[in-house]
Amino acid sequence: MNIPLSKLRLDGETVYLSGELGFDKNGVLPDGIEAQTRNCIDNIRKTLATQGLDLSDVLSCTCYLTDATDFAKFNAVYADAFGDPLPVRTTVGCFLMLPQARVEITVIARARSE
Repeated sequence: MNIPLSKLRLDGETVYLSGELGFDKNGVLPDGIEAQTRNCIDNIRKTLATQGLDLSDVLSCTCYLTDATDFAKFNAVYADAFGDPLPVRTTVGCFLMLPQARVEITVIARARSE
């Protein structure tokens, strides 16, 4: 499916990433919030790396969960991935367009000055 969006946009010193789902390297969404969250963050890490950035450059995350009971498990994986200082974050319960998707994360990061 061709979705009309940019995966990443750079505006001055700010990097905007589109929402990322928890697909693995084979394009499969695994079962479970923990696996999907890990994949989601790994996908964000890979996209940031295309700009010479890493998770420490993330300033803000908006996280979408399809099941509020997944929050504690999601939070544990998220906290393990991001170091101090943690990005600011909003977490929202929602419906995602792919029924098997349990989490989506979008981020805003700072670009590094050369």
